[in-house]
Amino acid sequence: MKKQMMYALLVLCPAVCLLILGASDPDDKSTEFSRMTIDLGMVVADIEKSATFYRDVIGFTQVGSFDVASQMAGDTGLTDYKPFSVRVFALGSEPTATKLKIMSFPNAPGKKVDNEFISSSLGYSYLTIFVADLNAAMRRLKQNSVAPVKKPYPLGGNNYLALVKDPDSNIIELIGPMG
Repeated sequence: MKKQMMYALLVLCPAVCLLILGASDPDDKSTEFSRMTIDLGMVVADIEKSATFYRDVIGFTQVGSFDVASQMAGDTGLTDYKPFSVRVFALGSEPTATKLKIMSFPNAPGKKVDNEFISSSLGYSYLTIFVADLNAAMRRLKQNSVAPVKKPYPLGGNNYLALVKDPDSNIIELIGPMG
């Protein structure tokens, strides 16, 4: 019962819901949103190290990049007129695939938050990524010298949860079956 309740909470978690929702029907006027997936932006300490992690360790695909000029960055309130570059990664090739946008500010590093546990800080605490084969994901972690936080935790059926941390200690849940 406890495992079922934990699994239910994971499924109901907003981050999980946002990752599994598809695109909306443009003719459906019952929603105010033009797309039912979101793009996530993440400031990282070292963009190359993080890009390698999300591409090689997690399995995202880089699908683009763009620059934000200092004028736009300041006029929109994104930064205090500091320009920056963004690298865009996606989970899959569908137009509605979840996108992760990473950027860094080497000349103005931000404050690192406490990510020891998901309860350590306010704000977005973790990403949940559903994988088709957790064994394959675990092999990719090992090949890249990344260890899970603990051994995979059984959620019921053949589904397991494995936690890993990215180079900035952000928590990532990998959920899927183990063959």
